[in-house]
Amino acid sequence: MPITEIVFYAFSLVLIAAAVAVITVRNPIYSALFLVLAFFSSAAIWLLLEAEFLAIVLILVYVGAVMVLFLFVVMMLDINLAPMKEGFIRYLPVGIVVAVIMAAELLVVIWSKGRFDQHAFPLPPPHPAGYSNTKAVGELLFTNYLLAFEAAGVILLVAIIAAITLTHRKRAGVKRQNPSMQVRVQKDERMRLVKMESEPRQGN
Repeated sequence: MPITEIVFYAFSLVLIAAAVAVITVRNPIYSALFLVLAFFSSAAIWLLLEAEFLAIVLILVYVGAVMVLFLFVVMMLDINLAPMKEGFIRYLPVGIVVAVIMAAELLVVIWSKGRFDQHAFPLPPPHPAGYSNTKAVGELLFTNYLLAFEAAGVILLVAIIAAITLTHRKRAGVKRQNPSMQVRVQKDERMRLVKMESEPRQGN
């Protein structure tokens, strides 16, 4: 079995294990860390398949924005962050393990491309001059996979609308400001004069 297939299956197992951990762990911080590991493993697999554009986009967009997404979900669900901040040391070992696995995957991808015998494990034929990975991906998306691409766009649109609806839902005990009412307020609505009769102090 070529070394590229061994690395592919190894990264695939890591990806599946991380994806299962995302939906099975009870701690949201652990879930976010495993989600980062899943994205990074997918990017490593795409590098093996010579889809460099997809790999870089996955790391920049998803891995770079996953913590922002996580914070948005935390704020939307009103999760108390005080216990999480107090127990930061508890989450450090999992973060270190995820970071070590990601670094090991990257090193294996780089090492497997130049450390083995080219005759025993030949590399794919080089692309012609002027080849664009981005153009090739675009042509495939808008020709062979147009229906799946459009379906994914509709699903993402529904998810955006659902997220906005959940954010703007009315909840009891939440105070909201109305800027238009604040601008039109009059001084009589802000201040009220109360007349009270004076009372003598005791002992005088």
